[in-house]
Amino acid sequence: MSVTPGDDHSIKDAEHGLTPSVSSESTDAAAHGGVKAVEATQKVYGKYSKWFLFIGLGLSAYIYSLDGTTTYNYLAFATSSFDHHSLISTIQVAQSIIIAVGKPVIAKIADVSSRGSAYFIVLVFYVIGYIVIASANSVNAIAGGIVLYAIGYTGLQLLTQIIIADITTLKWRGLVSGLISMPFIINAFVGSNVATNVLNGAGWRWGYGMFAILIPVSLLPLIVTLLWAEWKARKLGLTSNGNSQATQSNETLFRRVLTAADKLDIFGLLFLGTSVALILLPLTLSQTAKGQWHNGSMIAMEVIGCVLLPFYILWDFKFANFPVVARRFLLNLSVVLACLIGGFDFLSFYLSFSYLYSFVIVVKPWPLLHMTYFVQTQTVALTVFGIGAGIAMRFVHRSKPLLVVGLAIRLLGCGLMIHSRGANASDAEVVWSQILQGIGGGFAATTLQVSAQASVAHADVGMVTAIVLLVTEIGGAIGTAIAGSIWTHKMPERLAVHLPFVSADERAILFGSITSVTAYPRGDPIREGVIMEYHLMIYTAYDDVMKILTIAATAFSVVPFALSFFMPNWYLGDQQNAADNEDLAGEKADAPPPEKS
Repeated sequence: MSVTPGDDHSIKDAEHGLTPSVSSESTDAAAHGGVKAVEATQKVYGKYSKWFLFIGLGLSAYIYSLDGTTTYNYLAFATSSFDHHSLISTIQVAQSIIIAVGKPVIAKIADVSSRGSAYFIVLVFYVIGYIVIASANSVNAIAGGIVLYAIGYTGLQLLTQIIIADITTLKWRGLVSGLISMPFIINAFVGSNVATNVLNGAGWRWGYGMFAILIPVSLLPLIVTLLWAEWKARKLGLTSNGNSQATQSNETLFRRVLTAADKLDIFGLLFLGTSVALILLPLTLSQTAKGQWHNGSMIAMEVIGCVLLPFYILWDFKFANFPVVARRFLLNLSVVLACLIGGFDFLSFYLSFSYLYSFVIVVKPWPLLHMTYFVQTQTVALTVFGIGAGIAMRFVHRSKPLLVVGLAIRLLGCGLMIHSRGANASDAEVVWSQILQGIGGGFAATTLQVSAQASVAHADVGMVTAIVLLVTEIGGAIGTAIAGSIWTHKMPERLAVHLPFVSADERAILFGSITSVTAYPRGDPIREGVIMEYHLMIYTAYDDVMKILTIAATAFSVVPFALSFFMPNWYLGDQQNAADNEDLAGEKADAPPPEKS
């Protein structure tokens, strides 16, 4: 942040160590042509075109939400139709890795070219992916289609957040980000009904195929608006693309490819993507691999992944002209803390959530529809209170207090699960443990993203958003892997303790299939053995394992709460960011008022 004479607030922030590391490297026009184009388009938007932009964002947010709450239901049926249901985990691992590491790629494209062209690329991957899945003749085709679709899915999620950062000032950003998630409130319940009707009617192919039609219809208004604004800005001479295009026209095709690869940091992305993939795959696949961690391929993947990580750091620090994770990001306290808080928060969440649905199906005599609604409780609460956090930031003009309070509430909800996990816990107690986590998560997610974006110049907002989401989702993958490892190792052991009168083969069936457990009626000795030990009145197999998961989740949730106290407390005013104090058009904004003591 540049400190100007008379800017009391900036001086006070600098005295408290809140000044980020910002260099000319962050505003290089060659690397961030898309950002310059965005700033230029702010000068051409009128009243109606701005509303058209918001409508386009709303449509894209709704279709993203509907996709996320329906299509995951179809994969089991799609793979089963080719007699390869066991490959679900492998496909989901590939999908999660693409969703994680694809974010820096999409962010780079949006920064180097333009937001509109990045959206178009996302649309192409989305449509092709769903067409491949819908017309698949083998499970390999399904896997390939899902990898293509995942690029579009992660790109749409990221670009929507980047566009919101482009067109909103800091004081409004949290609220707009929360409002754009409102479709999840509706689709948390509507999506289940849509998926059920599709599976009972047209079938899983149309469940995927209909999005090949819905996605273009929903995204085209936004893409057209963005491309129109970029074209008009060029026509009015507000961008300097003409000179760069003339220069490029004199270059050979090979040279232009090298230039594009340099701007996108292709080598850095390859090192990063391969490293993350090789580290994550063993964590999620080791339990199903032959020999588990004694399998040489598992160890080899981990070793190669860990070895590639230093090569990636060396490349980005010493050789890359436009690195994905620049050194200035690692020296920026807000960015580092946002990554760590997000990563540990997701690690904690997935530790307790990964097997929550399975646990509730076994221990609670609820109708299946009510169980589905229960699993969506956190999503709904998170969305509602994310909007509440945005409203609060609009008037408080600070994000840190809300972040600390949100993570404290989330810790409380997570700790409550240690007790409420019991089969005999009241329904209200079980539900409230999820509501509290959703309330805290809503406050934390909104404030965390704004805090990271506030600390960097506009040219870095897209990449910082991608990096924070990347680390956050890696934390989620690690949490899922730990939960899977605990469940796989502990559940057979606890079933043997609580069901000594059942044969080993039958216990293996009970462990491997939730439906085999729920097939026994309430009151049946075998099912009651899974739920509750009669004579000793202690927690049973599922309670025992969930106790381990919830204690571990609560322990990890302490880490983000503790880290939140060190987050810089940025003033959220009429700037696009607090680093260079510029408005949405790239002009110097009015100095923020001094911080009240």
